[in-house]
Amino acid sequence: MSVRVVPTSPGDGSSRERAAAALRRSTGALSSAAMSRMLTDVPWFAELSAESRSWVGQILHAGIQGFVDWFRLGDDNAFPGDTATAVFGAAPRSMTGVITLGQTVDLVRLGIEVVEAHVDEVVDVADAPAVHAAVLRFAREVAFATAEVYARAAEARGAWDARLEALVVDSVIRAEADEAVTSRASALGWAQREGVTVVLGPVPSPRIEDLFDQVRRVARGAGLDALCAVQGDRLVVILGGVTDADKAAHTVVRFFGDGPVVVGPRADDLASAHASARAALSGLRAAVGWPDAPRPVASDDLLPERVLAGDGHARRHLVEAVFVPLSGAKDTLIDTLTAYFQNGQSLEAAARALFVHPNTVRYRLRQSAELTGLSATDPREGLTLQLALVLGRQAHPRTLDETL
Repeated sequence: MSVRVVPTSPGDGSSRERAAAALRRSTGALSSAAMSRMLTDVPWFAELSAESRSWVGQILHAGIQGFVDWFRLGDDNAFPGDTATAVFGAAPRSMTGVITLGQTVDLVRLGIEVVEAHVDEVVDVADAPAVHAAVLRFAREVAFATAEVYARAAEARGAWDARLEALVVDSVIRAEADEAVTSRASALGWAQREGVTVVLGPVPSPRIEDLFDQVRRVARGAGLDALCAVQGDRLVVILGGVTDADKAAHTVVRFFGDGPVVVGPRADDLASAHASARAALSGLRAAVGWPDAPRPVASDDLLPERVLAGDGHARRHLVEAVFVPLSGAKDTLIDTLTAYFQNGQSLEAAARALFVHPNTVRYRLRQSAELTGLSATDPREGLTLQLALVLGRQAHPRTLDETL
């Protein structure tokens, strides 16, 4: 598309004023030429909606008008106070979600090319070199303005995402994860896959600037989703797509600060993840009682400490997972365990107290381990078994035959 040359008269004043006047009169033609180039040279432009194409046209026109206004100022060392506002102010903020940064760069570059290509047609030959140089300088300023617009949009979007993510994590911790929370998590990239676990531990000191991004990146590499938040001095990481809670926690454990890192049991989904969070919180509070605990440590491995710290859920879990299966066994496993612990974990002494052979005691202890996953001969697992026996008797004060 050609641009009609608008002749200037000798009375136009200085060279800069004369060129600026010529450019101003040709602004509409230059904008139309730029739009024509967009239709023929930019494939993505035709795919936009009519409204979006209209906004692009306004951005092009504002860019060309902004150049003319700047050139007219006559100070080569000064630019308009806010070039980003001057060029992009006409378009709504939503345009940053319609047109990518790369596409916007193409848009700006094309507009500048159109102006530069028609300078010799628009202004006097004597004024053309100064206008060409000004176009290049203004193009650089607009490039910075473009980056600034997208940086501001990304910053605002990042701040909103961070607040939304903190809200989702807090809802899970508070057992308030409903469909709305699940929808918000989806907006953050949560795939809603089965298997969710909550990992808790100290915030690293000093805190890594892009801590959450690093956690999410590593989690994605392991095929997991991740939601992160800092609550006081603790870092909360919710992992999705989990099949093995301990393995998943090992993926992100290095991002926590010094101190215990506790992983809750695997929950089915985000809506039921509060149970995992509750166990992890209880474990984190009680973990000081086991200074040699592994890192990360499962909340179920901290059942003794949680019970002693007054966690009612841990008490019930220990009774249901350990005492009830033992009391329902055919053989008198509870009596055998009781005799074994009362006699200093000695097979021979327990056998004498029960009037059985030591091999019978050994066999019953193996049965107990198969039922509960806890070995009476292991010091720590033996402690868990002893607590389970005490709590079970408290929960079932009458004879087992009467209560079970």
